[in-house]
Amino acid sequence: MTSRSDSARLRDRFTRGRLTLVGTALVLAVGGWFVTRYVDVDAIVATAAAADPALLAVAVVAYALSWPIRGRRYGDVLAAMSTRLRTGFLTAAVFASQTANLIVPARAGDGVRAYLLKRKRDVPYPTGVASLAVERAFDLVAIATLGALALGALAAGDRSVDTTGGVTPLAAAAGLAAVAVALGVATVAFARSDRRVGPALRDRAAETRLARPVDAAVRFGAAVRVVAAQPRRLAAVFGWSLLVWGVDVATAVLVLAALLGGFDGGVVALPVLLAVCTLAVSAGNLAKVLPLSQGGVGLYEAAFTGLVVGTTAIPVETAIAAAVLDHALKNAVTLAGGAAAAVGLNVSPTRSADEAPPSAGATDEHAESADF
Repeated sequence: MTSRSDSARLRDRFTRGRLTLVGTALVLAVGGWFVTRYVDVDAIVATAAAADPALLAVAVVAYALSWPIRGRRYGDVLAAMSTRLRTGFLTAAVFASQTANLIVPARAGDGVRAYLLKRKRDVPYPTGVASLAVERAFDLVAIATLGALALGALAAGDRSVDTTGGVTPLAAAAGLAAVAVALGVATVAFARSDRRVGPALRDRAAETRLARPVDAAVRFGAAVRVVAAQPRRLAAVFGWSLLVWGVDVATAVLVLAALLGGFDGGVVALPVLLAVCTLAVSAGNLAKVLPLSQGGVGLYEAAFTGLVVGTTAIPVETAIAAAVLDHALKNAVTLAGGAAAAVGLNVSPTRSADEAPPSAGATDEHAESADF
């Protein structure tokens, strides 16, 4: 009895939000120490200040245009679940939820989106939660697919890539891409099969510490199965996901080109720049999956910088400036869009996060209805 109460007190004290804030502070502290000790900070600032404003403006516009695509993709996900909503509303909901993820710890934005769907369009919480699971799954598969394609292009193409110093980051990127693609393909393939393993898994994990993660995995599989069972929806959602992350990569390419003096700067060839930025964005976003810092701050920059420096002749100061500018630009667009969405929807992302059900609305009703 005492051990249970002690465990409960520990969970109350070390909440996901608090751990995320502590993790953010640690990541920033370690990153700041490394940069100030081993890198020329003045050179980073000077490089960022000299960036081509026209290319940065194009990068902002390009990234902003990716959001209606996100809304359209989310509409296809919901349509597979027999819920049809307008792209404009869904784009605003995605903006609001992603903004909440940036400013509220522990990915509270997931709950915000389910809350908005329920409050504004009377979509049941289980549907909102399931649709988020599907979106995340296709995000990971699309990111990993683009990364794998970039690796193939580098392996078969221009040899101006540094294949000596770049062995470690390339190997790490290859490993991440391979694992993500394999998991994504296996999940979709299993979801399209006729096997039902959810009840058996729940029974085995009952009354153990694995009960909650197993239940979450079963619900995730059930959500993916809904879309995987419809080939046209499956292709559409995957296609939109590739486009979303393709625009994300294009934004990074534009930012890096702005720091290199344009696309004819001569440091790296354009095909190599495209491939390396694809890898850097893929690695950066896969690193953000780790719940170690708020909004992936520090994790994205570290992974991005490591890939660029490890595979090209681009100076580390330029790579860091590109990583910071790219992430900051994308977060700024997200915050601006989230603010506009909050005004349009007459809600506050932070207040909605407080009012949303725990675990993004993962209700008992949803757990019971999952069949995977």
